[in-house]
Amino acid sequence: MWSFFSRDSSKDFPYDIGEPVAGFENYSIWTLHKAKRKATQEEVSVFVYDIRSGSDTKCELAKAALKRLKTLRHPSILQYLDSLETDKMLYVATEAVEPLGTFFTKLATDNVQKGLYLAWGIFQITRALSFLNNDGNLRHNNVSAWSVFVNASGEWKLGSLEYVAAADGNPMPPVKIPVTLEVYDAPEKNDQSKLKAATKCSVDMWGLGCLVWEAFNGVLRQRSNLKDIEHIPKSLQSLYCELVGASPSNRPNPADIITRCRKPGGFFKNDLVDTLLFLEEIQIKDKAEKNRFFSGLTTHLENFPDNVCKHKILPQLITAYEYGDAGSAVLAPMFKLGKLLDEVEYQKRIVPCVVKLFASTDRVTRSRLLQQLELFIAHLQPPVVNEQIFPQVAHGFLDTNATIREQTVKSIIHLAPKLNYNNLNVEVLRHFARLQARDDQGGIRTNTTVCLGKIAPHLHPQVRQRVLVSAFIRAMRDPFPPARVAGVLALAATQQYFLLNEVANRVLPSLCSLTVDPEKTVREPAFKTIRGFLGKLEKVSEDPSLRETMEADVHTATPSIGNAAATWAGWAVTAVTAKFYRSQSDSSRPRPPLTGRNLSKPASLEQPSSSSLSTTTSSVTSMTSLEHESNDTSASASDYGNNDWDNENWGEMDTSQDPSSPLAASSNNGQLVTANTLNEVRDGWDNEEWGSLEEDPCEEEEQAEQEQQQQQMARQSISSTTSSSQQQQRPLLPHQHQQQLQQHELNDLIEPLAKLNSHITTSPSRQQQQQQQSTLRPKELANLSSSATTSPTTPGALTNCNNISPPSSHLNNSMHNANWNSDSWADGEFEPFDEPGLGNSKLDEARRKREEKKLQRQRELEARRAQRATGPLKLGAKKL
Repeated sequence: MWSFFSRDSSKDFPYDIGEPVAGFENYSIWTLHKAKRKATQEEVSVFVYDIRSGSDTKCELAKAALKRLKTLRHPSILQYLDSLETDKMLYVATEAVEPLGTFFTKLATDNVQKGLYLAWGIFQITRALSFLNNDGNLRHNNVSAWSVFVNASGEWKLGSLEYVAAADGNPMPPVKIPVTLEVYDAPEKNDQSKLKAATKCSVDMWGLGCLVWEAFNGVLRQRSNLKDIEHIPKSLQSLYCELVGASPSNRPNPADIITRCRKPGGFFKNDLVDTLLFLEEIQIKDKAEKNRFFSGLTTHLENFPDNVCKHKILPQLITAYEYGDAGSAVLAPMFKLGKLLDEVEYQKRIVPCVVKLFASTDRVTRSRLLQQLELFIAHLQPPVVNEQIFPQVAHGFLDTNATIREQTVKSIIHLAPKLNYNNLNVEVLRHFARLQARDDQGGIRTNTTVCLGKIAPHLHPQVRQRVLVSAFIRAMRDPFPPARVAGVLALAATQQYFLLNEVANRVLPSLCSLTVDPEKTVREPAFKTIRGFLGKLEKVSEDPSLRETMEADVHTATPSIGNAAATWAGWAVTAVTAKFYRSQSDSSRPRPPLTGRNLSKPASLEQPSSSSLSTTTSSVTSMTSLEHESNDTSASASDYGNNDWDNENWGEMDTSQDPSSPLAASSNNGQLVTANTLNEVRDGWDNEEWGSLEEDPCEEEEQAEQEQQQQQMARQSISSTTSSSQQQQRPLLPHQHQQQLQQHELNDLIEPLAKLNSHITTSPSRQQQQQQQSTLRPKELANLSSSATTSPTTPGALTNCNNISPPSSHLNNSMHNANWNSDSWADGEFEPFDEPGLGNSKLDEARRKREEKKLQRQRELEARRAQRATGPLKLGAKKL
């Protein structure tokens, strides 16, 4: 029983009291201690008064302060939590605070930030005094830097309520304990004649004046220092002089101070005070005011103190979004302030909000989330990204809004390091393949290529080796010039991931085609990249032992920094990683309808300049592109698997047959290739027999003469047969007869060209295309002959023949704009055009006989070479 009465009752106090705050005991009857709540470990402050060592007067003051603290509730008055009174001690628990007198040393030295913060603090104390004097009809009687406390949010709270008395009572200021507080006494305390002019707020206004001086100069040591106003802002000097005036009646009311200083140009009129007051009243603001406020908040946060942003503004923003109608405008300032939180706080307060936001269907919210992704992605754990964030982000790839699609592509840059194998190497690449091939916005196609180059280090080595070259070569054939530039730069920036055989057989041939690109901005990086790759190949040729070093990163998941950065392609790495392509609308130009009869257009018509593409906008063009995409339902997003990335023959030298090449539409290139090839045919060079240099020149001349005689006899017989059949129906005009002869000559010239392509191309898919395109020759010959008849004479007709693209190039050029973005990642396959009346059985028979003779002759030549294989080589002269 005795132990029950003798136990320490302070153990029932639900707070663990810690170390005291130094310096506060010199200005108060209390000692201030840091403490924590036992149940939650929440930080609090505990004011302790030792009853045993104090006098009765002090004990009465302490109990009076506890009574006032319990009954007075105001945002700017110290918040009471709990208390305990024993026969030995008196404990009062409040929110975690520290005295303003010791907090001055922690203020930032920046003048702008310090000025804004001090204005907010003085405003709060003025508001608390207005509440006491006007609403509570009370006087504080002890306003100073030691009666004001600062909490974790940077808010100033009025405390030390030991001397609070009724405003209509004795106007004489009380005697304060300890004596160090006497420096803050008003002058009328020593001059009884002035007490008649005292008002209910005159004493507290003197104390407010002392507080203003201390805010800009430090702790007040003697009363005479109040005359020094050098550091007080000019906007506050006149008011300060009124506060510390000798006449009590001239000191203003705190309510009038707030009204005067909140006017434009006043001391309380600044961004921080306006922001915090708006947040306090946000529940009564309409949606338009909230959106306007949050939209402009981000620009002001740099000048706000970190503790105010972290503990005051950020919680208000989170609450405003979760429980109000603040909308997506709150996201930008919320994520910017989230950087002030530590990892534990971020996971607790911001991450749940982010996950909830990504599930929103509002486009504005999704757009702002993607724009601010870099601000919070570092705090998201990989499981959260893969399971909750990425599935929501992936919907943006299929969004009908171009802005959402583009921002979704850019967001992968930040998400890639945290994505698992399936999401990155399967899902992301599947969407990238579709966007790069089928998206109607040139800017999106460009940024897809840029993004793929940036995330290349994170891709699986096998997937990376299969995907990169195919994707970048496709980009280099895009009709949009910036997309071609992006493809070139991406190839150079990721050069360490390519095998040297792949560089020689696929990369360099594709780059060479861009050296005659209509746009100079495309040609320049193409030449620079070609020189870099050639230099790399030349080094390996001189020293084969370098091959292993050059290809060290091809099959590694973590590339070496030396190969990735300190190489000849450093300029391209900088260019690709600098920024994404940006344009006003990124709207692509309309694509012409699919036709097979039009000749190739000049490059000036097919390839508009990059400036015109980036600045010209047209609603009609955008609608046409969208309708074109919506009508094409031949492929869906699920059609793009990993195996589709390399189902193509882009590495071939014969770029004229590539319908997606940006140069396929250029007639100049096609004319040059055709003219050179036809000249070679006329000179007697047969590509099928380039290996017969050791044969006897005399035998070759005899065989060539015999073949020419046979071809001439066949043409004469065919011409006579055709002319006789046409004369039975109607008279044959001279120019028609000439046209028929020109058609036969074109047939003889184009046949070796077709066989030339068939022997150069060894890929099965190329041979299949040649077979399919051979069925189109009657129709193409008709078109070519009709074009050749534009000149009445035979020489003119031959000149036009030199300017006509070969059959495969002619067909693919006409289909360039329609099929450059084929999502199958393979060259297009075309059905033959069956048009009656164009076929001629005589011509087919003659052609068949010639082919049989050529094959027989080739077998004979091979047999002769085999017989003379053991003899000396004869470097013969050029065949005639």
